[in-house]
Amino acid sequence: MKIEAHHINNTKIAEVISDETIINTTEDGVDLLGNLYYQDYDRIVIHEKNITPDFFDLKNGIAGEILQKFSTYRVRLAIVGDFSKYRNKSLNDFMYESNKGRHINFVNSTTEALRILST
Repeated sequence: MKIEAHHINNTKIAEVISDETIINTTEDGVDLLGNLYYQDYDRIVIHEKNITPDFFDLKNGIAGEILQKFSTYRVRLAIVGDFSKYRNKSLNDFMYESNKGRHINFVNSTTEALRILST
């Protein structure tokens, strides 16, 4: 795993780069949050491919637990990926509602993630 630092408009954003799954469990998500938070990042970009597919099944609670921690610590998160493959109405509604706010966003590109997180 590599952390690429982006500096935009005096804002420091961490982009997690990896070919492997980084978040397999709730604990993995909390560990990533803590590690980056203590490196003075309060805005994080992670790619969908680095998150277990279980995250996108809202019934198991992984997404809710992880995203609650991000909200509690006021760390903004952008998840980059192609979410069209998820045909679950609950998940689509959840992503839609999340995108209305500023804390958790589901976006299609890193460029869009950096734009959202730098404002």
